Amino acid sequence: MTSLSASRAHMRDLHRAPEPDVLAHLLPAATLAPTVRDAVVGRALGLLADLRAAQNEGWVNRFLQQYRLNTAEGVALLSLAEAFLRVPDAETADALIRDKIGTADWSAHKGQSDSLLVNSATWGLVMTRALMGNDAQPSVLRRLVARSGEPFVRQAVGAAMRMMGQVFVMGRTIDEALERAADKDNRGFTASFDMLGEAARTRADGERYFASYMAAIRDTAKAAKANHITDRHSVSVKLSALHPRYETAHAATCVPELTDMVRQLAAEAANSGIGLTVDAEESERLVMSLDIIEATARRPELKGWDGFGMAIQGYGKRARPVVAWANELGRDTAQRLTVRLVKGAYWDSEIKRTQVEGLAGYPLFTRKAATDVSYLACAHDMLAAPNIYPAFASHNALTVATILEWAGETRDFEFQRLHGMGEGLFERLVREHGYKCRTYAPVGGHRDLLAYLVRRLLENGANSSFVHQLADANISDDTLLADPAAKVASVAGSPHPSIPLPIRLYGNSRDNSSGIDLADEQVLGTLATKIASPLPSRERSDSAPSPSRERGPSDVAAAVTAAQAAFPTWSTTPPESRADALERLADLLERDRESLMAICVHEARKTIPDALAEVREAVDFCRYYAAEARTQFLPLQLPGPTGERNELRLEGRGVFACIAPWNFPLAIFLGQVGAALVAGNTVVAKPAPQTPLIAAAAVALAHEAGIPAGALQLVTGGGEIGEALVRDPRIMGVAFTGSTPTARRIARALLDDESRPLVPFIAETGGINAMIVDSTALTEQVVQDVITSAFRSAGQRCSALRLLLVQDDVADRTLEMLGGAMDTLVIGNPADPATDVGPVIDDAAFTRLETYRQAQQPRWLHALPAPATGDFVAPTVIALDAIADLKEEWFGPLLHVVRWKAGELPATIAAVNALGYGLTMGLHSRIASVAAVVTHGAHVGNLYINRSMIGAVVGSQPFGGEGRSGTGFKAGGPHYLLRFVHERTVSTDTTSAGGNASLLSIEDVAGI
Repeated sequence: MTSLSASRAHMRDLHRAPEPDVLAHLLPAATLAPTVRDAVVGRALGLLADLRAAQNEGWVNRFLQQYRLNTAEGVALLSLAEAFLRVPDAETADALIRDKIGTADWSAHKGQSDSLLVNSATWGLVMTRALMGNDAQPSVLRRLVARSGEPFVRQAVGAAMRMMGQVFVMGRTIDEALERAADKDNRGFTASFDMLGEAARTRADGERYFASYMAAIRDTAKAAKANHITDRHSVSVKLSALHPRYETAHAATCVPELTDMVRQLAAEAANSGIGLTVDAEESERLVMSLDIIEATARRPELKGWDGFGMAIQGYGKRARPVVAWANELGRDTAQRLTVRLVKGAYWDSEIKRTQVEGLAGYPLFTRKAATDVSYLACAHDMLAAPNIYPAFASHNALTVATILEWAGETRDFEFQRLHGMGEGLFERLVREHGYKCRTYAPVGGHRDLLAYLVRRLLENGANSSFVHQLADANISDDTLLADPAAKVASVAGSPHPSIPLPIRLYGNSRDNSSGIDLADEQVLGTLATKIASPLPSRERSDSAPSPSRERGPSDVAAAVTAAQAAFPTWSTTPPESRADALERLADLLERDRESLMAICVHEARKTIPDALAEVREAVDFCRYYAAEARTQFLPLQLPGPTGERNELRLEGRGVFACIAPWNFPLAIFLGQVGAALVAGNTVVAKPAPQTPLIAAAAVALAHEAGIPAGALQLVTGGGEIGEALVRDPRIMGVAFTGSTPTARRIARALLDDESRPLVPFIAETGGINAMIVDSTALTEQVVQDVITSAFRSAGQRCSALRLLLVQDDVADRTLEMLGGAMDTLVIGNPADPATDVGPVIDDAAFTRLETYRQAQQPRWLHALPAPATGDFVAPTVIALDAIADLKEEWFGPLLHVVRWKAGELPATIAAVNALGYGLTMGLHSRIASVAAVVTHGAHVGNLYINRSMIGAVVGSQPFGGEGRSGTGFKAGGPHYLLRFVHERTVSTDTTSAGGNASLLSIEDVAGI
């Protein structure tokens, strides 16, 4: 095993290892001897003095003093900065201003800072609030507002936002940035220019970013030559900006393509005497980035060039072996790689992703002190690494002082800081002591980069950050300079108690379902190999042999008879025991997860990620309903007069029919079945005719888990089997998921037989699900969520997006980017990890959808080519003139678009409501009052704001509709089990045996 491969193996071992185990190996390198610690604190105190002396010069320091991020004013200003400059229309811009400024107390900040920017922003916002009538208006201000009105305020706020952008953006163009880098304020500092923006969503985005990086290298070299600059500037490149599918599932294509692009940039940089650094991004992209960096570094045309580099994030558990890997790569290629060590910029999103995906552990540290320990251990290794040129990016005085102490007299390294931050920390070190410092300098338009500004402010303004704490006069030097190694050792390296592992996301009530890390190339490859098999042909018959013997009405009757016979025993089984059986079923589902996924892929035609989500949801249903039953099925003592006991109990109703759809053949199937069983009913379950195999596997596992065979019967077949089941008068309730017309037929059947009691009908049916997008929304986020909501699962989800409603002012840009993002989708075999869109469920669905799609061809806005064979319906965007033009749900990858104008939001919501459905709705807006209007006005069961519309999580997002979309209660919610039970009250007169003993036993009561 080579050293590089050994480092890779070490990275793999540490990726999601327990936090204490990882920190145990880091602490020795980060722990300072007492004498060294004293020297470090002495240096740090001097740096603190420099920082405090410069506090009134640094805008960020003054901003944090005036507008803390835990105040309404700080949040309002950041929210404005994130969205205001991208809003093209005046009406929405004014609404955004009113929304963000209305509740903040700007007058308290007037004149409190000597910063022109802080006071300019404050006065602009004070006048905004005055316009709204929330402050007493001096007569001069009143006249000014009356004369100028909202345009004046809009311009004032816009100017303040642009001033904020100037603080963090080195220049709108590389020429501007080079000019600013040469001014007196930056004397002695080099720069790393980053042509910053959101990640590429389209191929055109990637090509544009590539061109901007290439131009930046050439222009920087030209400026350096013209100005006789010997200190080398550099350019930083973000790989996600170069490729729209920089994902593990697409590594086979994106890694070679990105390697070629980075190679071209590196060759140009080497020829130009400019450094090039590959930035670090999310942890799931680390291995791909190392592949790209290694392949580039080994290019023969770069031999002897020491200008190539990479960034490493200290908060990652793999950071230290990545440092070792970089040193070994430098040795192998006879280069000295520049390594920029940063604390990390994706911490919160990494935590959430790990929790959402139910992974075994976090790829990063959960305590700030642990990240600092990791950073110091990496810094210690970097200073000793002969094939690394160290670059330490930090604004923390203690971290800087430690590095200075370790470095001794050497100056063979550099510090790095963010443009606009760290004033006072490095100036004396650079100009008086000969240390080097590079400024990480964003370049681009303020409109595009203010989202970046917000992220930087949040990162450096968090309560635990050094920059935030320095701005707080109540925090002592001892606290600022506390030893992170001692902090970590004092808690034995334990994780933060407020950040549970994903399995404990729901506390002790139930385990979260476990996921599979599909971003791990080895894991994904092994899984795909197990699942792989030929794609089912379009000619597949729905009359394939059944896994169950029940095929006709007589067999249905026999199944109901068996279930009815089992009811007395199962219904009197203690609820705790029924819940235990459901939890055992969840464990068995996880045991057989891969085989169940394979059936979902080949029978239900699900992609690998969708198949995994299907199994996890089934597990969550089982565990959630088990936990609910343990509390809801305890006898409830009700209040009443003395001498009387009133008790409420929940009891099963009898035999339930559970009729599940093919689009969630395991999760919805077991969600219905599990709820009915744990409530004390017996069940006859009928899956969709397209997916009998997965149902049979689920029932077999349920029986293995201890649910009696009589209590859970399986019948399979088409509509005639379903009709025979619901018309059997012994059925005491029906749970159904499917189309609205079928639900109506079932409802009529349940009412037709007058000898049958009125029984519950629990239905979740179709929907024409809309997403509303206003002009404050971030287009890149909108496009990503539209792609997910409309085309994942080939659009075959009840919650899928059918109707995109875009404000006219941003519609052209949104639809252009949407088309480009659609072009990156892969349509093909669902067993292939690279596939985004598989076939629809069967030939009948294909024919119906494709006939409609072709009829709408004159209205196509964008359509993809689809494979010529198989049931593939091409993802297609279709323009409509009005919301009412969409008459019915089209259950496939077909997205309809309607434009709406500013001011038409209430009418738009009303038009959606008028369609009569009420399942899901999405909203993308940065205006809280817009969210409130939609929340109160939309008649839907599930509203998703600034996120995708699919993937409801059991227990967190109970799912179900209203109107033509269902009967409630919501599946995966706290009320669902109540639809499966009788409520029975027992009232007992406790005095009937001769007096009220409990009352008479009370001390000090009146007696005879």
